[in-house]
Amino acid sequence: MGRYRKQLFENFQDENFNPDTRYELAYKRVKRIKGFYIHLLVYVLVNAFIIVSSFNRSVLGSEVFFRWETFSTALFWGIGLVAHGMSVFGRDLFFGADWEERKIKEFMDKDKSQKWE
Repeated sequence: MGRYRKQLFENFQDENFNPDTRYELAYKRVKRIKGFYIHLLVYVLVNAFIIVSSFNRSVLGSEVFFRWETFSTALFWGIGLVAHGMSVFGRDLFFGADWEERKIKEFMDKDKSQKWE
């Protein structure tokens, strides 16, 4: 999430923020989340169809199931899906909202304690 949009979301509860602007930001965020879940559903359905149809062909003896072509679509599309998820949910997914501040405080405390020793 860009700095400007992150700042807008952090100031979302600010009283000076116009209610229409707050609604518009919330609406856009909900649409992005909905778009990600639709993308995830299509990913699961299409790749399940590809894998099941490949498995059925291998059971009948005409093909080998464990081939690159069977799983390559799921792999590369999965990479794109992860990128889509990161763009929707942001980097807070792994680091948390105040991870940077906590880490800075930790390093400052560590440096302060080393100076006094």
